[in-house]
Amino acid sequence: MALGMLLAVIAGSLVGLQNIFNSKVNELAGSWSTTALVLGMGFFASLTCGLIFQGIDLLSFQQMQIWFWFSGLIGVGVVICVVQGIRLLGPTYSISIVLSSQLGFALLWDSLGWLGVEKVPFTFFKLIGVLIIIAGIALYKLGGKSETHQTES
Repeated sequence: MALGMLLAVIAGSLVGLQNIFNSKVNELAGSWSTTALVLGMGFFASLTCGLIFQGIDLLSFQQMQIWFWFSGLIGVGVVICVVQGIRLLGPTYSISIVLSSQLGFALLWDSLGWLGVEKVPFTFFKLIGVLIIIAGIALYKLGGKSETHQTES
């Protein structure tokens, strides 16, 4: 469990770092160029690492459901939406909303057992946890507005 938590923290820090890079590339090249660069480089890096560590087994997909093949298309939507969200809202506010949405939908899919996910019982405490995170985002956003007004006066 500790290793899983450590890897999740590392993933979160890498996503945050990637979003900063993506935002800077978007300023200079535009959303579609950013998306092509991010996903293209990711493809070549993961293909290279996969071939090194897994060999030809990397390309074995016999047991995979056909709809899972569309995951890369979802990735295009993720990158475009995150880059535009950061441009319009700023990094912290945008990523807070992304993570809250991700958590809320993960709770929904876990609770319903959709898309082959093991069904996890829904509890009131899980819902309260998601709502507390959303309340924290609201406080963050509202707190930022009052500071802005104070410095402008």
